[in-house]
Amino acid sequence: MSDRTVLSGKRVLVTGGAGFLGREVCSRLEDQGAEPVVLRSAQVDLTRQADTEEYLADLRPDIVIHLAAEVGGIGANRDNPGRYFYANATMGIHLIEAARVVGVEKFVQIGTVCAYPKFTPIPFREETIWDGYPEETNAPYGVAKKSLLVMLEAYRQQYGFNGIYLLPVNLYGPGDNFDLHSSHVIPALIRKFTAAVDGVDGAAADVVEVWGTGAASREFLHVADAARGILMGTVGYGDTDPVNLGSAHEITIKDLVELIARLTGFQGEIRWDSSKPDGQPRRKLDTERAKERFGFESAIGFEEGLGETIAWWRSNRDRVHAQERG
Repeated sequence: MSDRTVLSGKRVLVTGGAGFLGREVCSRLEDQGAEPVVLRSAQVDLTRQADTEEYLADLRPDIVIHLAAEVGGIGANRDNPGRYFYANATMGIHLIEAARVVGVEKFVQIGTVCAYPKFTPIPFREETIWDGYPEETNAPYGVAKKSLLVMLEAYRQQYGFNGIYLLPVNLYGPGDNFDLHSSHVIPALIRKFTAAVDGVDGAAADVVEVWGTGAASREFLHVADAARGILMGTVGYGDTDPVNLGSAHEITIKDLVELIARLTGFQGEIRWDSSKPDGQPRRKLDTERAKERFGFESAIGFEEGLGETIAWWRSNRDRVHAQERG
């Protein structure tokens, strides 16, 4: 049975559907004949239980894909630990309970790689998610999201609630958040290096400063691959075990910085600010479970995806700057 047959005519609530990943998920849902309903943060405050329950009771979705999160890079996590814990925990808790009450067919919770322990054997296997405490700078966010895995397991056991938990690695791609304070590493680096090369943002043309030592490593998944994996899991997976979504490609931050510098045309000096944190030492997921359970593998090469993202930023930079100025 094709994805189109399974999803055709289904009303699918996508929280955060107007966001970076959400736009890609909604586009793919439409391609499969579903009716995506985009929930923006301004419409309903999911941290308020009564508002969440009222909204789902009125909408009566067949499927819920919960992408919405309050999240940012290392700096934003350090500035907002309390808010990130509260908002991410309560949004998920209220949605899962409201979805159970109205009889939603399937609930897809998007977790985070930040839920893994700080020191985890490489590659990260799903069964190790409880083997330690997350990296300190993003622990409140990671623990909040991990608590929803427990809730879904408990709800399946007690109520037969069909909820799954997918764990995407760090995402990147066209349409990402390029705000230097709240963005993740790839868009922040692209913005810095293109500014230096193109002479915008007031950046010095011959120097770019980056955080940390460059020793940490990360794995990145293109947003289009992530959306495809989420829909494959929505259609083809129905168990309590969490499932990683990744590319299985690990790169050090030093190599990432040098690659982005080359792809943007930067030939100046790179200055490392070692007083700033590196974050978790390494991140690389074991992606075999996704392949085995519902056939997902990433398809977009990393350098290809970076080039596409850099081109998107250069084409859309003026519009984003105008929005930032209000």
